[in-house]
Amino acid sequence: MCGIAGYIADAPTSTLSSAVRAMTDSLARRGPDSAGLELWPGAALGHRRLAILDLSEAGHQPMLSSDGHIGVVFNGCIYNFREIRKELEQFGCRFTSDTDTEIIVHGYRQWGVDALVARMRGMFAIGIWDNLQRRLILIRDRLGVKPLVWVERNNSIAFASTVTALRDAGLAPDRLNSSAVLEFLEFGWVSDDHAIYEGVQKQAPGTILEWSNGRCSQRSFWQLPEPGSRKISFADAVDEAEELLLEAARIRLVSDVPVGTLLSGGIDSALVCWAMSRAGADIRSFTVGTPGHQGDESAQARRTAELLGIPHEVIEVEPEQKPLLDDISAAYGEPFACTSAVGMLQVCHAVRDRVTVLLTGDGGDDVFLGYPHQLRLWYAQKMRRFVPGFLAPAWKSLEPIAMRSAPLRRAWRMVDYGLGGLGAVTAANNGLPWFEQHQLLGERLGSLRLSHRSIPRSPESGHNLVRDYFNYERRYRFVAEYLTKVDGASMYWGVEARSPFLDQKLWEFAAALPINVRLHGGELKAVLRAIVRRRVGPEVAERRKSGFNIPVERWLSGIWSEELQTLNSNSLLEREGWLRKGSVTRTVQQSESDHQRPLQLWYMLVLERWLRLDRGRRHVQPQAVR
Repeated sequence: MCGIAGYIADAPTSTLSSAVRAMTDSLARRGPDSAGLELWPGAALGHRRLAILDLSEAGHQPMLSSDGHIGVVFNGCIYNFREIRKELEQFGCRFTSDTDTEIIVHGYRQWGVDALVARMRGMFAIGIWDNLQRRLILIRDRLGVKPLVWVERNNSIAFASTVTALRDAGLAPDRLNSSAVLEFLEFGWVSDDHAIYEGVQKQAPGTILEWSNGRCSQRSFWQLPEPGSRKISFADAVDEAEELLLEAARIRLVSDVPVGTLLSGGIDSALVCWAMSRAGADIRSFTVGTPGHQGDESAQARRTAELLGIPHEVIEVEPEQKPLLDDISAAYGEPFACTSAVGMLQVCHAVRDRVTVLLTGDGGDDVFLGYPHQLRLWYAQKMRRFVPGFLAPAWKSLEPIAMRSAPLRRAWRMVDYGLGGLGAVTAANNGLPWFEQHQLLGERLGSLRLSHRSIPRSPESGHNLVRDYFNYERRYRFVAEYLTKVDGASMYWGVEARSPFLDQKLWEFAAALPINVRLHGGELKAVLRAIVRRRVGPEVAERRKSGFNIPVERWLSGIWSEELQTLNSNSLLEREGWLRKGSVTRTVQQSESDHQRPLQLWYMLVLERWLRLDRGRRHVQPQAVR
């Protein structure tokens, strides 16, 4: 895990060097062990290193070819790098380090970028400067585990691991992207379709970007198979998933620093611990306990460790210990209000002095279908077969009546999802409608509309609702919220997070399974639960999904009440026209009288604090991308 940066422009060497150093300084927490800078005429690469493989100076980046014409900066880990290295050595390539970075240098020169990437198994954001070709190549891993952003202007291009780094170097425009702000108020995060600064682009997962002489092209190098393209019985699916999981866990143990695993009370982390144990790893499992808090999972985690026969440590933190809002703002390059990010930051802070690599259970719920809403959508999809599509307009007209009671509302929505498809599901989110209902949106947002809310209702979509929503959620929420949460929190505390459930082969296998196999017998992530039953025990397999339960609404009335009051005084959200003048004070006071703190207040607080942090950043003279 590291931070990468680069700047290609027709500019003096001093300008390039200054800009890239500003970016690597901004990325210091992502790579606390060392910093590096390499320069060519019109090009500069920079790097911050968190040393995981080959801790010696041989692993220093940017890493160059022997003739100096190829430079590489790399963030992530290529788990099968030793196999690729053996293949390259057969071509006569000579290695001077035991790092995964060096196989990129030799592999690019031997095979070209496409053949190299096809061989790589891991998480990665890569920048390659080919000085002979005067070409920059940017690569982001298949699922988008590692972030990569860039900005192109006036025949120049700059890239980095975070938008904050571009901003700190004066390479990102000062102007905020109004569509990104609106999207944040809708979801609590900014998707990969937008960046918080105008002109900044987020590279899509599984893509290669090539830039040369002001010309930019992008291409995809990976696609998931369609659901149901693999015909297989449930029993065979369980057996194959188990083998793939064991392999995914084994290859993620490659490290020259201590490796541990995060053990919650759930089944995904239990499977990771089991797989590590089967691989013969010297396991160190950790649970962050919050004594007295209803979301504390330490007792369940301790029981799982007993069943697996592995050593276990509970690291206790005070459940009402006040997380710093500025830490939340600083850990993420953009405003980010995912509530469980607070818990993830606490977890990574707690384990950083014990391990440098932390295996997690992230990703199992997504592709194996472990979220309750995925099961509800499957039932709605099945129901669609028995409801004529021509009833859709009439059914929609019943909404005002259905909203009068909770049981009636739930039943109405199930049928509505089947009749309206993806458009009906996305329209049900109560992010922006809450702001509109309370007349909060200011002049900079009031006339804007999000594409998410323009997806047409379609009875035909109801027949493939689980597939359509999985693809929608993977494009927007999975990368922008789930993966960003883990990357931002772990990198902020200098910890490398790895998840076997984010393995490309495991995803290719699971994505191809029929929906009725993944939800076999109406059970969430049935394939994984079956493995837990026979390898860990039915007691663990029957546990419900919990995760990090962070009571944000309650904290807004308690430990964060003082911070909430800052919204009442000289709010930037109001001064800059994002929210209506006087609306913030009115909304906070209303929530006090109603004794309710809606989640949207949390969004407002996070955005306000992020804006203040952004305005306080040092401003430097913008470079050639202007």
